[in-house]
Amino acid sequence: MQISLLIAAVAAVAAEPPWYQKTWYPYLFDCSDSADWRDQYDSACSAHSANECDVETRSACPQTCGLCTPSSPKMVIATPPIMAAAVAFLFIAYLYVRIDAFPTGAEVGLARVDELSLKIKSGARQFLETEYAYLAVFVVGLALTLFFLFYLTEDENAYTIALSVSLSFVTGATLSASAGWWGMMVATDGNAKTTAACAGDRANGVPGSLNAGLNVAFSTGAVMGFAVVGLGLAGVSTAYVVLCSIYGDDDQALVMQCLAGFGFGASSIALFARVAGGIYTKAADVGADLVGKVEAGIDEDDPHNPAVIADNVGDNVGDVAGMGSDLFGSFGEASCAALLVGASSPMIVAAGWGALMFPLALSGVGILVCMATSFVATDLMPVRDEKGIESALKMQLLVSTLLMTPCVYALAVTLLPAATCGMCVGGFVVGGVCSSPLKAFFCVGFGLWGGCVIGFVTEYYTSFSYTPVQEVANACRTGAATNIIYGLALGYKSAIVPVFVVAFIVFGAHSLAGFYGISLAALGMLATLATCLSIDVYGPVCDNAGGIAEMCELHPSVREKTDALDAAGNTTAAIGKGFAIGSACLVGLALFGAFVTRLSAEGGITTVDLLDPITFAGLLVGAMLPYWFSAMTMKSVGMAANAMVIEIKRQFDANPNLLIPNHPDRPDYDTCIKISTDASLQEMIAPGALVMLSPVLCGVCFGTRCVTGLLAGGIASGIQMAISSSNTGGAWDNAKKYISKGAMDELIGQLEPETVDGTGKVQTKKSQIFKAAVTGDTVGDPLKDTSGPALNILMKLMAII
Repeated sequence: MQISLLIAAVAAVAAEPPWYQKTWYPYLFDCSDSADWRDQYDSACSAHSANECDVETRSACPQTCGLCTPSSPKMVIATPPIMAAAVAFLFIAYLYVRIDAFPTGAEVGLARVDELSLKIKSGARQFLETEYAYLAVFVVGLALTLFFLFYLTEDENAYTIALSVSLSFVTGATLSASAGWWGMMVATDGNAKTTAACAGDRANGVPGSLNAGLNVAFSTGAVMGFAVVGLGLAGVSTAYVVLCSIYGDDDQALVMQCLAGFGFGASSIALFARVAGGIYTKAADVGADLVGKVEAGIDEDDPHNPAVIADNVGDNVGDVAGMGSDLFGSFGEASCAALLVGASSPMIVAAGWGALMFPLALSGVGILVCMATSFVATDLMPVRDEKGIESALKMQLLVSTLLMTPCVYALAVTLLPAATCGMCVGGFVVGGVCSSPLKAFFCVGFGLWGGCVIGFVTEYYTSFSYTPVQEVANACRTGAATNIIYGLALGYKSAIVPVFVVAFIVFGAHSLAGFYGISLAALGMLATLATCLSIDVYGPVCDNAGGIAEMCELHPSVREKTDALDAAGNTTAAIGKGFAIGSACLVGLALFGAFVTRLSAEGGITTVDLLDPITFAGLLVGAMLPYWFSAMTMKSVGMAANAMVIEIKRQFDANPNLLIPNHPDRPDYDTCIKISTDASLQEMIAPGALVMLSPVLCGVCFGTRCVTGLLAGGIASGIQMAISSSNTGGAWDNAKKYISKGAMDELIGQLEPETVDGTGKVQTKKSQIFKAAVTGDTVGDPLKDTSGPALNILMKLMAII
């Protein structure tokens, strides 16, 4: 009830009091020549005298009343989004208090847990510090380049515009890096507490539990989720208000040009964070799998495995920091695109700041909804068994979507204009399309529910609870080759429904509100971002917790709990990737629409003609870029993994004691960490340069028509390849987990009797079936955690450049 009242209060503040609407929205009333109407209209005009607002002006009020916009109280209208961001930070403080209440490893008699967690945190911190040092040079260099480009090409206010774009770029890059850092720091603290919660305090008779472990891991993920949304909303809102204060309310096109630098900076950092983090984690993971599991017969998380720390560090720098920066970029770019296209409508501009800030109001209310929803998994649905874990996490997503739907409707009808005269009675014109508050609500709803559908379809194809992954696992009976064939087929098939969903969203949203509708659909898909990111980060936290339990050689029951949490985490991570891919496609298309809108406003092209040879040539090249990009990132993983395998074998040969179970000798972890760090930082440059230089060179050499084809081809090809890669890798990973949990032990015992020990128990991990599954998982690692996720940023970054 309190949350509902708070949402209503935010909507009320973002809107204006009735007198405000009646005097500042003159075209909401009958355009008859009445004295009462004229008095209301004239009193609203601060930019013109009463004589200028004459009958002729009133007769065309929907088109020209923007000339009489009032001196709008920007801070009053911008306050609700900023307040919502502040609420997000307050909720993060509450989550920290909640996490702190759970015991550390030392407090339950497991000091070794904290020691290993600290080592993982130190490795992750060292990597990010080195990476950010490289990126700081890149950010400064590109900011100076942007400054001189705009300074030399702008006719008026060149210095101010150049400085604004550069500072917006630096701000977006800084906040994107901050989001990744924040998530990494809390995740490396939460992993040890998750392990301790699953272990319990045996000395004092306190048993470990799945529910306690889930509470810690989910609360840790929630910190990341609310940090990304809070930083994004505060950054975009503040930058927008500052830029409007500099350039005035009338030049929204210039404001949006400067604001685009914010999204460009955010996605630039996200690209390198995703690529470098993905190469780091998969080099260690592949090396640990190939040498440890397949050759040496030890688990990837065995403390004798030299790559084990690097593997756990990689989970944090890739799946946490990289994902945080990625979705921060999506949020910032979707907001910029919606604000830019909305500002191109004179009727939205004339309606005042409430209508202009509608996209940010959506995100602000989304924070409140996700706050309310976060208590479902932790308090309202306590987990009692393994099956309940996945249900509780999926319920988070469903409840947040349900709660958000009526809130979107309330915001749309409250903030957006509805004219009663002129060319668009009952609505507003944007991009040449007659839209309305109700149509805008449907656009947001398409994205909101479309994201939910994509997430659940992704779950169906990547969870071992369903037939597709079980079929992949069953294919391992005849070796790694058939496993890979089945996995590839699953990935291709899994792209069908999501692509149809995105196609429906694009067609429906564009029909209702043009490119403004597409940008609103992108924001709708990101409206529950805090919840989506919470359940996504939950996965790597549980994965780390299981690794720590294995390295500490805790009781098998502890690893069973962490494995159960991790299995659900793999599914939720796949759902998160589905959301990220779908939203990236819509964001890329929204930015593409903003690009065409800007060209049209400057007298350039207004449509994309695929029959134009230069446009079609650009389309072919753009469709090829995701393949080129994927080839580069996968080869980078292969090269780094090769170096990792050689190092692990060297250590095993140098110290055979490492292959003896329970032996006290430990390997040299730091050398493997250095291999992953050096490889990832060296190999992140070329893919990043490909994405950032392609649209620039295309535009300089062949013009804007070729660029439009390039962007269209990159988006169309990128979404399908991203979905296929992510789901193929996810299916192979969960097929391996399906076999390792004993689901095929009966079959393994029949086909490979040598794996049955003297007690009749099947040694699953010694079977050829399991090794075939490990091979598939190893092949899928760079697909699902490097190439696939990084394609999201390719779709967005090319469009915003």
